Amino acid sequence: FPGLADVSIPQDIPVEGEITVPVGSHSPDEDYSTLDEPVKDTIMRDLKAVGKKFVHVMYPRKSSALLRDWDLWGPLVLCVSLALMLQGGSADSKDDGGPQFAEVFVIIWFGAVVITLNSKLLGGTISFFQSLCVLGYCVMPLTVAMLVCRLVLLAGAGTVSFIVRLIVVGAMFAWSTLASTAFLADSQPPNRKALVVYPIFLFYFVISWMILTFTPQ
Repeated sequence: FPGLADVSIPQDIPVEGEITVPVGSHSPDEDYSTLDEPVKDTIMRDLKAVGKKFVHVMYPRKSSALLRDWDLWGPLVLCVSLALMLQGGSADSKDDGGPQFAEVFVIIWFGAVVITLNSKLLGGTISFFQSLCVLGYCVMPLTVAMLVCRLVLLAGAGTVSFIVRLIVVGAMFAWSTLASTAFLADSQPPNRKALVVYPIFLFYFVISWMILTFTPQ
């Protein structure tokens, strides 16, 4: 444009406005990454998550809290603790209790896997690991029952001791069964809930029977 060559712009004219390019607003959560946080914060966050799941098992109700953010740390700790308490072998015994520990460990995890597969085959809507998470966390009442039974057996084995252990184990068995069914009830077809609850009943009954018949060596 030849006519624009003679146009001059004074140097003292201020420039107004902003020349930044607007970008879409984003929340701080989008910049959050566990790779940038300290290891202590990661461990504390995971421990708080496990603790919240224990609280949900203590006060069971129809909720998806255990299903939303599943993990297997809590079930692993409960399984190992229960297997160690059921081991019962003394340090100077010829039988170190190793196979018994393995049997308890395998029964718990194999039973949870079988129940999960049964739930999926019947049309359950939850994932494989979500079901394992619920079944594992709901072993907590029976782990508490095992601890109480160990303490009762320290006072001696007799009729009174057996009655106390029977009441404790029976109550915790009902607690575990009701808690697990409360979390898993909404994920099953209405006409097949009984087929899902029955294996859960047997699963916790076997664990309860192992606890009730436990006698320290």
